[in-house]
Amino acid sequence: MKTRSSRLADMVQSDIRRMTRECDRVGGINLGQGVCDLPTPDPVRDGAIAAIRARRSLYSYPEGVPELREAIAAKLASKNGIEADPAREVAVTVGATGAFAACLHGLLDPGDGLLVFEPYYGYHVNAAILAGVEPHYCPLAPPDFPVDEAAVRAALRPNTRAIVVCTPSNPSGKMWTRAELETIARVAEDCDLLVITDEIYEDITYDDREHVSPATVAGLRDRTVTIMGLSKTFSITGWRLGYAVAREELLAPITLACDLLTVCAPTPLQHGVAAGFGLPESFYTELRAEYAYKRRVLCDALDAAGMRPIRPQGAYYVLADVGEWGYATAREAAMHLLETAGVAAVPGSAFYRGADGERLLRFCYAAERPRIEEAARRIESFGSAGA
Repeated sequence: MKTRSSRLADMVQSDIRRMTRECDRVGGINLGQGVCDLPTPDPVRDGAIAAIRARRSLYSYPEGVPELREAIAAKLASKNGIEADPAREVAVTVGATGAFAACLHGLLDPGDGLLVFEPYYGYHVNAAILAGVEPHYCPLAPPDFPVDEAAVRAALRPNTRAIVVCTPSNPSGKMWTRAELETIARVAEDCDLLVITDEIYEDITYDDREHVSPATVAGLRDRTVTIMGLSKTFSITGWRLGYAVAREELLAPITLACDLLTVCAPTPLQHGVAAGFGLPESFYTELRAEYAYKRRVLCDALDAAGMRPIRPQGAYYVLADVGEWGYATAREAAMHLLETAGVAAVPGSAFYRGADGERLLRFCYAAERPRIEEAARRIESFGSAGA
């Protein structure tokens, strides 16, 4: 009896998940997986509890409860500069990952190509492979990861049908500039490509940088699927709530794929997050300030330990170069750090195809201050002991 599909033949569980298990085994501090174990805002928490108590627990429409879609559309207009009809151009999904999977299944065919930028988020690549879509790669060079139009065009293949833009980026923290997105617009128009965005970290930015949604760039609105989420902003990663935004002709097949894959996102939790869209601007200001503090604490510790961090422009991850430690692989380096200092990081090989990733570890600082500060102390001690 066949026990594994051919689509999974060369796939294993992500090192992100594996390092969480390893961290749990030794009782360490998890700076690997972006679990975001921070308090959920009171209105979001209380809204979900109230919905559960009111027995608002039946299936929602596949595209989500109307009041949440209306709140999303209002937010898109006021914050992102995207005008979207909540009835026909917004769909609530089971996380941003669910939106991405539905986009692949709803809009692309097996054998189509998908361009991703390296370093990449592993789920973008593996979800594509699972859908029978072929990943194509365009490497970006640290520390700024600039986008070069000639390199983008050279990375395309005859079967490339779509491009993924992740901004702010996981794992690099890169924020795409408007000029870089205009580059993508030119390429997408010339080659008639779909653009799929991942903007789940849009609210976590530093140094007064502006998050630019690709759909606001001239030439991209009609060919872009905007994917956003609520997990990171509201610290509800386990609730699995995201959303997709696109013109009706693109969103309809995405919604159908969502229906076939998951039926709907959790109904009472949808009601809960709807309340979160009423949070004051001070919530977001404080969110950015708190993450900026943690970025500084962690990056200073990595510097002191000789790990050469690439300070992120957005999101809550930092890549650090550990090549001077002399380990053959990033996994060996990550395991030594965990076993010796009790701090979990993700091997850079989870985000690269080749040797570049073997010099890097990715650290996540989406944890409460005391845990980040303790992790920083351990990392400094680890470095002073000679790694």
